[in-house]
Amino acid sequence: MENFLPIAYLQNRFLPFEDAKISVATHALHYGTGAFGGMRGIPDPEHPGQILLFRLDRHCQRLSTSAKLLLYDLPASKIQQIIIDFVQKNKPSTSFYIRPFVYNSGLGVSPRLHNIEKDFLIYGLEMADYLPPAGVSCRMSSWYRQEDRSLPLRGKISAAYITSSLAKTEAIESGFDEAILMNTQGKVCEASGMNIFIVRNNLLITPGPEQDILEGITRDSVLTIARDSGIQVQERPVDRSELLIADEVFLCGTAAKVAPVKRIETYEMPNHRPITTLLREKLTAITENRDEKYRDWVQAIPV
Repeated sequence: MENFLPIAYLQNRFLPFEDAKISVATHALHYGTGAFGGMRGIPDPEHPGQILLFRLDRHCQRLSTSAKLLLYDLPASKIQQIIIDFVQKNKPSTSFYIRPFVYNSGLGVSPRLHNIEKDFLIYGLEMADYLPPAGVSCRMSSWYRQEDRSLPLRGKISAAYITSSLAKTEAIESGFDEAILMNTQGKVCEASGMNIFIVRNNLLITPGPEQDILEGITRDSVLTIARDSGIQVQERPVDRSELLIADEVFLCGTAAKVAPVKRIETYEMPNHRPITTLLREKLTAITENRDEKYRDWVQAIPV
């Protein structure tokens, strides 16, 4: 059972989570005409009475861009202020996750984006580790990631997550923790809700945006940290066979953080993961506001 935060935001007001309800005829429910974001927050371990949010500005900008794809003008500055108010009203006492959502809130049976009401909601829930920190097992999904020519993949469009749901369930029901999807060109793309990295000969490699990936904010953070740490980085296509012979493989995302991959189908991955460990530890230190170099990535909110 999820532990939801007590206050939600819906239809321009804050209200108890259990009272935040929408109509069964809501357009986004039937047609996937919505887009969402996700960000983590933690109580400041050094300063009681403060909540730390990781890369709030980037998350708000990406959601604003996603809203634009739905013909919804929602400035990032407005999203950011409402999220700050949301955190201050809830006063979370443990690690948590925020889910903001923009969507067609109007009622109707015609699939469209024009001439229909839009809305913006937020809810949150307590969240510890989304994936086992010791490592996950993965299978190659039989489902393929969509192409940008059929769905706007530069946004976190809710309709796209039917593929993620199919892949995740397929993986779990066949005895694995997570799925790895290929794109329609037969290249490694991403996991069900995370980006993927491999390490070969001390080189950090990840599929680029042209591979139909989601441009993840944690992915961008990992790339920046790696470059700043003197690790050589390549963004390029990755073949399935290269994945299986990699020195290290890990997944990353807001919920997953940095999660090492210990097995891909019948292939055991090496237990020695120095680059994965370094990046995971650095990212943890940054999110806890313990790294001076990246202080501008963390926003402290008094509660």
